Amino acid sequence: MSNLVRIIISSLILIGTVALFFYGEWGWGILGILLTLIAFLTVFFNENMLIAQFYLRKENMAKAAQWLARITNYEKQLIRAQHGYYHLLLGLMESQKSPMQSEKYFKKALSLGLHMSHNVALAKLSLAGIAMAKRNKREATKYLQEAKRADKNKLLADQIKLMKDQMGLMDRQQIRYR
Repeated sequence: MSNLVRIIISSLILIGTVALFFYGEWGWGILGILLTLIAFLTVFFNENMLIAQFYLRKENMAKAAQWLARITNYEKQLIRAQHGYYHLLLGLMESQKSPMQSEKYFKKALSLGLHMSHNVALAKLSLAGIAMAKRNKREATKYLQEAKRADKNKLLADQIKLMKDQMGLMDRQQIRYR
């Protein structure tokens, strides 16, 4: 459903809600406000992405992929602010199947823009992991430092510390092989 249709439906529900309050139907009016808010929020937050995020948190990748597959043309179905998040979700799902292939999704998500700092940190941390797997220490260090700067609320502090420790271990192993 396009955003224009969603805005029209939200406006019609709002007009109906105002009419309910005008005629003294307070109970139905309050329900109308809730329905208006839900309808209006779907303009800014695509329901398919919200449900896919729910299944990702539950670690049900098959269902998350199914809901994301419903978005056939993300440029038309999502508002511009959601394009980066769409690619972030694709990257997270792809990293479960083939981690090296997920790099393009994380880079695209960062280039399109992520508004929440912990999501930027998550994408950079994932890119650092991919760079480590490619044995590119310089790039991994750069992404890890950027992830640490972006993680203002320290939500990923443990994962960042773990990856730094793994990089130190990687350095020690390279010294042994020489």
